[in-house]
Amino acid sequence: MKITFLSVLAASTIFLACATKTNTTSTAGKPKAIQLFNGKDIKNWTPKIRLHETGDNYANTFRVEDGLLKVRYDGYDEFNQQYGHLAYNTPYSYYLLRLEYRFVDEQTKGGEDWAWRNSGAMLHGQDPKTMLKDQDFPISIEGQLLGGNGTDARTTSNLCTPGTNVVIQEKLFTPHCLSSTSKTYHGDQWVTADFLVLGDSIIQHILDGQVVLEYNKPQVGGGSVENYDPNQKPDGKLLDSGFIYLQSESHPIDFRKVELYDLSPYKNQKATLEKVLSTLLNEKTRL
Repeated sequence: MKITFLSVLAASTIFLACATKTNTTSTAGKPKAIQLFNGKDIKNWTPKIRLHETGDNYANTFRVEDGLLKVRYDGYDEFNQQYGHLAYNTPYSYYLLRLEYRFVDEQTKGGEDWAWRNSGAMLHGQDPKTMLKDQDFPISIEGQLLGGNGTDARTTSNLCTPGTNVVIQEKLFTPHCLSSTSKTYHGDQWVTADFLVLGDSIIQHILDGQVVLEYNKPQVGGGSVENYDPNQKPDGKLLDSGFIYLQSESHPIDFRKVELYDLSPYKNQKATLEKVLSTLLNEKTRL
């Protein structure tokens, strides 16, 4: 699926033309990055860890040290499927999300085999305040982050769908996960992952300037989520906005950048949106 990012504009022309007009004035210049992680603390974030109430950062799972947002498990005796998610407190709809991450150290005791060097960015997620104590994952679209073992191929920026479905090539896609076409990123190297989210229209996963996965019409539905409030799962409802989460699934991970470019001012301006995306996605990340 080697699609160029500009194909999203052609595919979403009707969506752009029919979008509600915005009062925000935009320019052809690059929008300013919103730093979701400020390098100092997680005061603008809300943790939700399975078996614990919303807001309880159990065992200091999510912490800031050395200017990095770290996920750690030194306070766990056993992981015990205590899947954790850290939600940014402002929901977004139409944006480019950029992460810089790396997997480090060893997986904590009790983590499942599949969770080795496994984390994720949850997109269009439900409000963390609506998650139940024993709920395992937020109803959301997951950009799955995976690391390699030094030998075998293992793609990253994959798709997983806890409580959701998507449409791919005009067909409803209902399996839980789908691999991207990315290369494997081995070891503790820093990886930059972009996620282009245009409301309930199109979502693209982008690595090294290449679209490695694309789908559209994200919507509530399907399974792979447990112990949720049924009122939060109206199957078939399109997801046009939601909360962004970072995940903890038993393997330590660092994030040194979590930034967002709000694209909503360009929603009705196809040509300007194309220029903005071209600028943002052709920039070389300085590592």
